[in-house]
This record gives sequence, structure tokens and C-alpha cells, in this order.
Amino acid sequence: MEATLLFLDEALAHIRAGKANTRILDGIRIEYYGSHVPLSNIATVTTPDAKTISIQPWEKAMISVIEKAILNSDVGITPMNNGETIRLGIPPVTEERRKQLVKQSKHEGEEAKISVRNARREAIEKLKKMAKDGLPEDVEKDAEGEVQKIHDKYIRKVDELLIAKEKEIMTV
Repeated sequence: MEATLLFLDEALAHIRAGKANTRILDGIRIEYYGSHVPLSNIATVTTPDAKTISIQPWEKAMISVIEKAILNSDVGITPMNNGETIRLGIPPVTEERRKQLVKQSKHEGEEAKISVRNARREAIEKLKKMAKDGLPEDVEKDAEGEVQKIHDKYIRKVDELLIAKEKEIMTV
């Protein structure tokens, strides 16, 4: 269930909400001396203001490679290069696009809830199997109650993440 929560947090971070967020670049891999490495391994990635992401490569020769990788990625932002740094201007999000992003976030949340429910179901099935193998029935029922409490806690956390993301997306 914890892994599901971490996965949801990561998935929501990649949804661009109109504010500069360096995590939208986490999936970009750069060819660097024969291996593919994350962008953060070869450059400093910062957000100088709410609408800009700045990428300062540690080697000037990497600027064109980074720029090409960003263009080929699914980020959807055209990089601007001044010879030393690369800037990504985050475009404002239209109301219609905001609604699409909220819908996408809710879909990710539903997937996470399904995963949490599956984990609960698997735990209860194991408890029932253990009961057949000799676990006392009252211990099994108590354990099922604990599993349900843990399930409810994680469903609440998923809902909290979704509410926070929706608020972030809808804030102009």
C-alpha cells in the first residue's frame, strides 16, 4: 500500500499544473559518456520563479544534448538556450486543460485505490488460508479488522493527495 502511495505521488508530480515543477523532468534521460543518466545527474535543475525552470549543465558541451532530449520527451515545452543555461517557460494552462488535468489526476487516484483494495484482498485471503491451517478464528477476525483500518488509512491518504493536486491544478 505504501508503494502504491509513492507511485501515485510520482504520477501526480508528472502532471503539469501550470506551475514550474522540476519533477516534470525526472523521466528525461541524457546520453552521457555512453550511458543514459537522469537529467539531474549532469545539470542543476532549479525553479527561479513560478513560471520558469532553469537547467544549468555542468559541462557546456551538454547544452545541445539536453535541449534535444527535452524536445524529444513528452514534456511538451520548447527549451530556450542562451549558451550557458537552458530555460523552460511554463505556459499558462487554459480552464479546459485544467479540467482535463483534474480528470487525469482522478484517474490516477482511482488506479491507486484499486491497488490498495487489491492489497487488502490479498491480505484477507492469506488470513483465511492461515485460519484453515489452524489460526484461531478470533485472531483472524481481529487481523481482518486491522487490515481494514490500514486500508481505510491509505484510501484517506490517496484522497488527500488528490485534493491537494486538484487544488494545485485549479489555482490560477
